[in-house]
Amino acid sequence: MSTVPSESERTDIGEIQIAPEVIEVIAGLATVEVKGVAGMSGGFAGGIAELLGRKNLSKGVKVEVGQREAAVDVSVIIEYGQRLPEVATEIQRNVKRSIEMMTGLTVIEVNVQIHDVHFKSAERTEDIEFSQRVK
Repeated sequence: MSTVPSESERTDIGEIQIAPEVIEVIAGLATVEVKGVAGMSGGFAGGIAELLGRKNLSKGVKVEVGQREAAVDVSVIIEYGQRLPEVATEIQRNVKRSIEMMTGLTVIEVNVQIHDVHFKSAERTEDIEFSQRVK
């Protein structure tokens, strides 16, 4: 999905135009609010999955925006132990709700690509230490 400039809406006192980057940021924030999301992924094109940093809130998000509708793709990293379909469904709901509430656009689809599973390093360290003590 490519990012294209949205068409503007004319009101009595002027023009309203929402940049696609704004919708990407809304979608990114709505995604990381969901329990079980460890971060966003740049996708296969970027080559490396990274956890979301506060500096790039649209990382892993692509949008197509028209005058009245938007379609969104999000690429995510999910925390280990979470039910992937449930997290993905909640991402779809939250992204759709957030974009529609904040922009007035109708979200026609939210596609979720799960690119990785994140293991917490503290848990890994404890598991390794425990398995070494058991031996």
